[in-house]
Formats: sequence, structure tokens, C-alpha cells
Amino acid sequence: MKCYTRNTRLMGCHFELGILSPDATKANKLLQDGIDEIRRIENLLTEFVPNSITGKLNSLAHKNKIPIPQEVFDLLVRCDRISRLTRGYFDITVGPLKRIYQFRNKEFKMPQKGLIQRTLKSVGYQKIQLNSKTLEVKFENEGMHISFAAIGKGYAADSVKKLWQSMGVASGYINASGDLTAFGWNEKQEPWMIGIGNPESPQQALLNIPLINMAVATSGDYEQHFIYNNKRYSHNLNPFTGLPVASVKSISVFSPSAELSDALATALSAMELKLALSFVNQLPNTHVIIIDANNQVHFSKQLEYEVMA
Repeated sequence: MKCYTRNTRLMGCHFELGILSPDATKANKLLQDGIDEIRRIENLLTEFVPNSITGKLNSLAHKNKIPIPQEVFDLLVRCDRISRLTRGYFDITVGPLKRIYQFRNKEFKMPQKGLIQRTLKSVGYQKIQLNSKTLEVKFENEGMHISFAAIGKGYAADSVKKLWQSMGVASGYINASGDLTAFGWNEKQEPWMIGIGNPESPQQALLNIPLINMAVATSGDYEQHFIYNNKRYSHNLNPFTGLPVASVKSISVFSPSAELSDALATALSAMELKLALSFVNQLPNTHVIIIDANNQVHFSKQLEYEVMA
């Protein structure tokens, strides 16, 4: 069996797809099917195209109830469940907060407290009204803006995995800029492996973790961070305070679902360390590795890993 791969850029990140197959023609067809599925989901969920489902919700849902496809409605329901599970630390409505931060500027300026407080009035997953009978969505407040950025890549990876398995694929992976979903075994008939990078030197792996029908998503500030008043912050925002998240350099979440791992990585980054570890330890088949601001590594319970020399 040979591993056939394909690379593409979709949903704002680099995807690498891999399939184990004895047949090159069949493998390349399946890889293209996977890319097509990711592109379909991107077109459905993107917030940057006015006539996408998300675009229509963001421009119209504060005025009227907007009917949406079952697929997107179901995703919104799952987002709501994860928000409730994390007690609001996962929140797809933080878009208005992101708009008041100029993260791309070389010199960061913290928004005024009054602006942050006013903007927080447009934030809150509880303000999304979902009607399961009519598949309609309504926003309670004007100025609300949702984004699937913290869960979309995971949903796409799960969708490709489901598609491939329905077509008889026994082994493969979907790598979305380092977030890895894997099933089956690699060419050596061993588990697929993921390396956890050193936040100070991302090309260096601190740990190797075997993935057996698991997905891992990482939220870290090693590629995007800024210094303000001698303190290091990431671009992730706390949905309660409206402030950028500090004190955590990297969080990697392992679970059977790429969608869940993706969402939890964002949620846990806003939690205090003890709360994040306690929260994950209560979830079945879910694990986390947290690297704090002092480069100390913290593990949830019962996680198998190999320390790299």
C-alpha cells in the first residue's frame, strides 16, 4: 500500500490530504473528492462572501428570521451545545470584538474600555435564536456577527473522513495547517503520529503523539502574538472580557472528532489553566497538552506520548 497525497489552500489555510491505496488512479480520484468537499463547505460557511449562508445571516438575521439549509442549522446547534458545554468560552459571535482590534498593525493599540464594553453587547451565543421546526435563525441584537473560523476546518476534516470511509477508504489523514485528523494505519502499519511543536521554535517537536482514529487541533500564539505593556498576548479573545488571551502559548486538544477538537482548542485557550485541565479530565476520550507562558508543559490524564530528545 502506498500513501498518495494532495495539497491545496482552502478556508484560509494549507490542507494536505493523504490516502493509503494500492491504486493510484482511485486514490487521486478520492483525494480530489476530498478537496471538492472542503471547497463546498468553505463556500457554504465563509463569512467573506455576502451571498454565502453566513454572509446572509450576518447582514440580515438581526432584522428577520432567515431560513438556512439543514446542514448549517445542525452545525449551529452543535456550536450552541459546545458553547453550553464550555460555559460560554466557545462562542461563534465574537466577530464584533475582532473588528475593534488592529492585530495586523506593527504597533498594537488596546481599544478603549468603553468601546470594548459596548461591543460586548453584540456578543453572546445565547443571542442566536434557532427554530428547529422551520430551520430559521434570528439574531437578537443589531451588529451581531458570527464566524465558523474556530470550528469550520474541523467540520471540513470530519466531513472528508466520513466521505472517504463511505467509499471504503480504510486509512488516511487530513492535515489542516497542523490540525490533523487520522484514521487507520500508516504505510508501516503503525499509528499516524503528530508532533507537538516547541512554541519558541515551531520546527522543533517536543512530543510525538500516536493518533488512532483521533483528531488533534492546536491553538497557539507562536505564529500570531503581540507584546503589550511587556506582556505577551495571542489573537484569541475572551468572550467574557473582550480582551486578548494571555498566559498560554499552545493548546493541543485530542478527541475522536476534528470539529470538537477545533472548537475546544479555542475555548480552552481563554480558560485559566486549572479550569482547562479539570474541564478536559471530565470529558470521555478527550485529552489536552498545554504549554503555558513559562514554557511549562501540562497534560490531562491518561494521554500517551513520546518525549523527543
